[in-house]
Amino acid sequence: MARFIVVLGTTSHSGKSTLVAALCRLLSDRGYRVAPFKSQNMSLNSWVTKSGAEIGIAQAVQARAARAEPTEFMNPILLKPKGDRTSQVIVLGKPLADKSAEEYYRDIEGLKEVVDRSVRELENEYDFIVVEGAGGAAEINLFDRDIANIYVARLLQAPIILVGDIERGGVFASLYGTVQLLPPDVRPLVRGLVINKFRGDPAILGTGLRSLEELTGVPVLGVLPYLDLDIPSEDSVSLGDKKARFSSEAVEIAVIRLPRISNFTDFEPLERRAYIRYVNLDEPLGHPDAVIIPGTKNTISDLLEMEKKGMADQIRSLQGTPILGICGGYQILGKEIIDCGVEDTEGSLPGLGLLNATTRFDQYEKRTVQVRKPVTGGGPILDRIRGQEVTGYEIHMGVTASMDPAAFGDDGAVANCGLVIGTYLHGIFDNQNLRDAFLDFLYERKNSTGIKASGLKAEGKSHRANAQKGSGYRELALAVESHLDMEKVWQMLELEMPEAEDKAR
Repeated sequence: MARFIVVLGTTSHSGKSTLVAALCRLLSDRGYRVAPFKSQNMSLNSWVTKSGAEIGIAQAVQARAARAEPTEFMNPILLKPKGDRTSQVIVLGKPLADKSAEEYYRDIEGLKEVVDRSVRELENEYDFIVVEGAGGAAEINLFDRDIANIYVARLLQAPIILVGDIERGGVFASLYGTVQLLPPDVRPLVRGLVINKFRGDPAILGTGLRSLEELTGVPVLGVLPYLDLDIPSEDSVSLGDKKARFSSEAVEIAVIRLPRISNFTDFEPLERRAYIRYVNLDEPLGHPDAVIIPGTKNTISDLLEMEKKGMADQIRSLQGTPILGICGGYQILGKEIIDCGVEDTEGSLPGLGLLNATTRFDQYEKRTVQVRKPVTGGGPILDRIRGQEVTGYEIHMGVTASMDPAAFGDDGAVANCGLVIGTYLHGIFDNQNLRDAFLDFLYERKNSTGIKASGLKAEGKSHRANAQKGSGYRELALAVESHLDMEKVWQMLELEMPEAEDKAR
């Protein structure tokens, strides 16, 4: 039988996902078959498995850390908020329906059966399962229907590690309060506390850590530093943590921060090689070197917001600036969107008109598939890699018909100028050939302007070197090994300390 360990948090964005990924990698390094598990995830960043199932991207990342193939059983329930008090409910990788919170909780008993089945499926295949909770674990108003924290804790009766985020303040109160508010039958399962995202000398926390242990009766396993790793972000809360890595000499890529932005992880591979600026709809767009319109959970609502707040006109007014639309962004770039009651209302709405394409929403069906496509589009960017292949994954409703040439085989579109490109392919910048073609063009054009020529030439030569990095998963695992009391963690899993660690200690 598989053994379990559960990672809960005092709040959302406390660091549960990264700690789960680290434990997955550490257990995998010891030769075990490991899987992540999150019964219910709420996120607009999602991933498509080989079988075409849609799951939260965090579980795909954790599976990668565990060297396991992602499956729908690792995240059997995914909620994708639509912004109008409803969420699309995805069960075992397939869209079920759009539901309000009241409707969702009304069906919670049936969803518990889905969770039970998923646990059984994983138990049959893996030695260890590292479980992640959702949000804060002590939401006392939800205990009877909290399938992500309380239900799973009771089901598994496994040791719990509780994580608190010190960056936002109040970490001692949040850890102590969460332990005290947990149901009496769950509280004894908490076997360790972790303070996450600390900047500075952890020695100053000494008396506080001792007091926390005395008050809760639970050992503090350690203090994790703030880590900036090359690992995809889980959800839009992470956008507020993003910091510019480059000076003004780097090319600037403006990503439009749509109200319902999804899969912004598409652009994270660019962050080590360019200045990525997330621009709110009511902000000045300025004169970036390129613009990206990302995916969205609701294309029509976000397009209406773009028009209302002036961002649509700002984009239309750009002259000679490369503009890339991915998924919903591709739909927005077209000339018309027709909705037959699937997205918001019935009727048609003009798009930005930068591509000669029309999108139609007429069925509550979602295309979820991993793909490999040839580069067929032309222009100064795609001509560089024409005939090569790119991989990605599609997650979208709606069908788009384009009169412009396709960008990638039968996907997407490229305007006559070659600078406006639309595609349904998420993960497009994970392809080094496409990433290099896009950034090389931007740096070459910026260098040719003559502004700070010497500095820009150096930047242009080095932007590829900036992408050379180690494994984010290995760096994360090493950080956790260095800062947590791993002997206590291994004891929770009924494992001995590895010999190498014994010698080091």
